[in-house]
Amino acid sequence: MKFLDQAKVYVRSGDGGAGCVSFRREKFIEFGGPNGGDGGRGGDVVVECTDGLNTLIDYRYQQHFKARPGMHGMGKNRNGPRGDDVVLKVPQGTEIYTEDGETLLADMTEVGQRVVLARGGNGGFGNAYFKSSTNQAPRHANPGQTGTEMWIWLRLKLIADAGLVGLPNAGKSTFLAAVSAAKPKIADYPFTTLHPGLGVVGVDGREFVLADIPGLIEGAHEGHGLGDRFLGHVERCRVLLHLVDGTGEHAGKAYKTVRAELEAYGHGLSDKPEIVVLTKADSLDDETRKDQVARLKRASKRTPYVISAASGAGVREVLRAVMATLDGVAAAEAETDDAPWQP
Repeated sequence: MKFLDQAKVYVRSGDGGAGCVSFRREKFIEFGGPNGGDGGRGGDVVVECTDGLNTLIDYRYQQHFKARPGMHGMGKNRNGPRGDDVVLKVPQGTEIYTEDGETLLADMTEVGQRVVLARGGNGGFGNAYFKSSTNQAPRHANPGQTGTEMWIWLRLKLIADAGLVGLPNAGKSTFLAAVSAAKPKIADYPFTTLHPGLGVVGVDGREFVLADIPGLIEGAHEGHGLGDRFLGHVERCRVLLHLVDGTGEHAGKAYKTVRAELEAYGHGLSDKPEIVVLTKADSLDDETRKDQVARLKRASKRTPYVISAASGAGVREVLRAVMATLDGVAAAEAETDDAPWQP
């Protein structure tokens, strides 16, 4: 199934039904008076966060969604029924923007969350509503209000605890396949991963969700390579797992290239806790490994983990470090929430 994380959709709520002009016409009842009913309210446009979806592929083949209009009022004081709503089901982590792509309307982060994007028009009043002591036979009714129409953008941002970043062919997909049941495509050429992927990782009886995105290259924020389009999928991650290819020319330069792209992208990615990992250690001799570790340590200003995802060497230590960092972030968030309010 094709991964689709962005879609433009047209939505329109239903028009309200018109009120009715009617009078009682019954045998032996003189001066029956008005009895026109009110029109029904138009249907709403509702967005619902649903479990079991992981892509916006449904909106590739249908881009127009219109709620049903309300029915008009009828005689004998019968009100028109309300129009049916139209419900857009989206996966968890979907953001809804206006047509300009900048104004956020809703952020669907919890399963079962429902947001009304466009409310249906009110139904018009029938002539019975306008009856008074001075106007006992009104011959007019209100038309229903028109619905609301708009174009919106749906953007999916995967919800994961940790995110993998790095240059193409840094071993991200191999690492994800080694620590989870996910089966990403793995090959010995760059840009093997074209779409983000998720995997559930277990360590010491606990679990966390790991996200893998396509690799970045220098100038990704300017659109080079696959660009920085998929960086939005790690915006919600609490920890970044930065993988650097140990078989590359210079591990420190590779690290700085990716960090520069994260800083250029913004949205707080460069401020997230980071764990630096040197991969493909099984393909390095002792001297090369020592040189690459030293270069990466100088560039990142921290001691990197050295692993081989193919053999499993050092992988468990990295997973434990990720879990410990997640615990630290959760504790800091809890402490912030419990802090007393300061005027």
